Amino acid sequence: MKVEFFFDVGSPAAYLAWTQLPKICAKQGAELVYRPMLLGAVFQATGNASPAAVPAKGRHSAIDLGRFAQRYGVPLVMNPHFPINTLQLMRAVTGVQMRQPERFEHLLTTLFDALWVDALNLNEPPLVGRTLIRAGFAIDEILALTNDPDVKAQLRTTTDEALERGVFGAPTVFVGDQMFFGQDRLDFVEEALS
Repeated sequence: MKVEFFFDVGSPAAYLAWTQLPKICAKQGAELVYRPMLLGAVFQATGNASPAAVPAKGRHSAIDLGRFAQRYGVPLVMNPHFPINTLQLMRAVTGVQMRQPERFEHLLTTLFDALWVDALNLNEPPLVGRTLIRAGFAIDEILALTNDPDVKAQLRTTTDEALERGVFGAPTVFVGDQMFFGQDRLDFVEEALS
């Protein structure tokens, strides 16, 4: 069985799902397949928007996400710089997945922690650079990946595939043809695997 995880690091719900899916997949003997996509492009194509775009919904969503973080036993700090433009970050994620797969998990940990544990403003390129350097990444290699035409094309392709399959937000998880939206549906993912 495969679990396809369509995500963008700019989503706090995707962060929470990321903290849980490896355990769920290991328990169920399933393969976790990471599918980096560009959430901004998904929103634009579907007419969807972040819950933060609706003040009352955004406030409640932050409370709800905090409840789930507590349930999962993981840290979560709502980033005061949200929303983050993740185009370059998701190109970096895609590029590392393609060209340096052995460093992919480390990059995800670095970016998710920077955004949703340390609440850093990753809209600021110098801060992104310092964060990646501190994590042991060569910034010139990451910049080369974000400018690589094949990497750009792969991110577009995955985002287009997500849209074709009905994705409208992040995270979205597929088990076969079954689609599960949101980190609060992970119990259904586990049931689908069992």
